Amino acid sequence: MADAPVPPARSAATDAELVRRVTEGDQTAFAELYDRYCRQAYSLARRVCVDPEFAEDVVQEAFLALWRTPGRFDPQRGGFASWLLTLVHHRAVDAVRREAVQRKRTVPGADEAAERLTPPGPGADDEALVGMVGGQVREALSRLTDEQREVITLAYFGGYTQCEVSALTGLPLGTVKSRTFAGIRRLRGLLSSLLGDGDGTELRTGVQR
Repeated sequence: MADAPVPPARSAATDAELVRRVTEGDQTAFAELYDRYCRQAYSLARRVCVDPEFAEDVVQEAFLALWRTPGRFDPQRGGFASWLLTLVHHRAVDAVRREAVQRKRTVPGADEAAERLTPPGPGADDEALVGMVGGQVREALSRLTDEQREVITLAYFGGYTQCEVSALTGLPLGTVKSRTFAGIRRLRGLLSSLLGDGDGTELRTGVQR
């Protein structure tokens, strides 16, 4: 009996190194990035879109954008995982909006159906951040430090626990917790100012551990 083929070992190249190779047209580097993050990207897209076909399209669009313009990723501003998941999230939200508009135009009573396109998140923070996906949230996120934005993007848009964020970023768990707490506190204040919601208590600092 012939031995089963052994899958190629994952390279030790960092995400930033792989992206640099993608800018040079390296398809192998692109394939490795896809293998590393396609599951996380699809999981996030599925949470937002619900429909599996929409989610698959969103992931394809996001990775196609990476292939076409890899220079949009700046390793000086944070990790690749958070950058990619932010891109997937934005595209997933856009897909839901387009579908909601289309349904409203063509299907009677589509308003209720459109509301069901966005599933409830696992916690109050997910609902607050994923529910308010307009320009105010993006503006508020852009005002955080790069370090705070990275951990918050992974935790709230990516759905990772703090332990998983620690593993993805290589940061000590204590650092992840402190950056998340400080980032959420600042984000709450920024959103309160941008949205005129008083003290901004709709955002809490509890996250999955």
